[in-house]
Amino acid sequence: MYNLDIKPEQTLFDHNGGFNPEPGSLVELQAFAELQKGFARQFELFFPDNHAPKTIVVIPSLSLDQEVLAKVTGAMHYEERLLCLLMLLRMPRANVIYVSSVPIDPVIIDYYLHLLPGITGYHARERLTLISCYDSSPVPLTEKILQRPRLIERIRRSIPPDHVAHIACFNTTALERSLAVRLKIPIYGCDPSVIYLGTKSGSRRAFMKAGVRIPPGAENLKTYDDIVHAVAGLKDMYPDLKKAVIKLNDGFSGDGNAILKYPENLCSKELFDWVHNNLDKSIIPVAKDLTIETFLQKFELMEGIVEAFVEGDVKVSPSVQARINPRGEVDIISTHDQVLGGESGQVFEGAHFPANPAYRTEIAILSKCIAEELKEQGALGRFSIDFISVKENDTWIHYAIEINLRKGGTTHPFLMLQFLTDGHYNEATGIFETPNKQQLYYFASDNVQNDAYKGITPQDLIDIAMFHGLHFDGAAQRGVMFHMIGALSQYGKMGIVCIGSSSEEAFQLYTKTINILNAETAAKQKN
Repeated sequence: MYNLDIKPEQTLFDHNGGFNPEPGSLVELQAFAELQKGFARQFELFFPDNHAPKTIVVIPSLSLDQEVLAKVTGAMHYEERLLCLLMLLRMPRANVIYVSSVPIDPVIIDYYLHLLPGITGYHARERLTLISCYDSSPVPLTEKILQRPRLIERIRRSIPPDHVAHIACFNTTALERSLAVRLKIPIYGCDPSVIYLGTKSGSRRAFMKAGVRIPPGAENLKTYDDIVHAVAGLKDMYPDLKKAVIKLNDGFSGDGNAILKYPENLCSKELFDWVHNNLDKSIIPVAKDLTIETFLQKFELMEGIVEAFVEGDVKVSPSVQARINPRGEVDIISTHDQVLGGESGQVFEGAHFPANPAYRTEIAILSKCIAEELKEQGALGRFSIDFISVKENDTWIHYAIEINLRKGGTTHPFLMLQFLTDGHYNEATGIFETPNKQQLYYFASDNVQNDAYKGITPQDLIDIAMFHGLHFDGAAQRGVMFHMIGALSQYGKMGIVCIGSSSEEAFQLYTKTINILNAETAAKQKN
């Protein structure tokens, strides 16, 4: 963290017009630190009161490497994942300002507002401000906003003068810090100074400090030769190792990874020579259409790690969501069993909630230790921790893999479940319960994709859901919710959350939905 001495009576803001310090300058860092200190008081006074006047400015920018992100189909529509935060409008004095790269179809907005329990769509719509950059270029949304001073001023004017306000975003980088300072409101998220904790290298360091098992490997690698030495050294230390994983520090959804399969029957010297001469030909990037050359160039820019590929006859990939609030309290929010796909089994495709009862309390305990370490280093807000778990002799062995110091693929589904049902997650049991003690489960995916779905508009999708009785039923507290709907017509891709009273029922709803969509597009699939 920054070592900035700001006294309570000091302020760097003039409160009378623009305040645009140079990005990354000491003045900006001081201003941001001042805002974040004030946020702790805002959290204590206003967050517990559902009737307090407050404004949440949602900036769903994926401020990640755009070249890697471009390999994700329909990447810009991932901005729609944070539409789940429209559920905050259930608080009758809360306003939401939602900024996006391009306008969001009103049908999609109406779809979310219709889900609000206890609030009419009209009442919620009056407290919602939608702002668009009208810019579909492959640039992070926050960067687009910073390029538009008048748009920033529109956001500021949209915050009522009697409201406290903060920014909710996907991840926090120097771009989000600059925007917070220009808007003069804090962020519920990490200071960019601790962003290293969310890299692959930073994750390994945090796991080691927390005393949590990790795969054998090496971090903070910078060059091609670093990779060669790490890959060869792993095989030398673990002769039975079959594969290694090379990861970019800031990879996204598995698309920053590459796999190397070791040749057999080579001595140490032969192995090193083979790796040195063949690494740039033999690794397989996970991201589609990402060449080895580009991957290695990205590695030298981002740096990264090498890890042993964890093998196992019975192997799963659970994750844990956690939160550190401004008071320094650590909460375990949820556990999930991730569904990974792609040729290498590295790409996030979906998740079951909650995780398997055989190990969900174990990974929650491990995650609590990791979260406490992150708190000591200044982390704030929601994040997730990914594991690989292998069953050996009826015992589960858990390897911590990475920290996603941001919102992610499991954030939206859990928030929707929480907002729709007013239930809570019991950290001790790992079960989600509604106020009437009903236990709920879900299966969620960000990657429902079929070329036959191309051409289905948001209106079409909602009509299909209504006709077949898929829509979430608040009385029964079961059903299906869709997200990233804007990507469907162009890319044949969307997200889905299927809620049921058991894990089996939730997945059956998912299967039913896919079968219905396939039937509705059967004629197109035949052609």
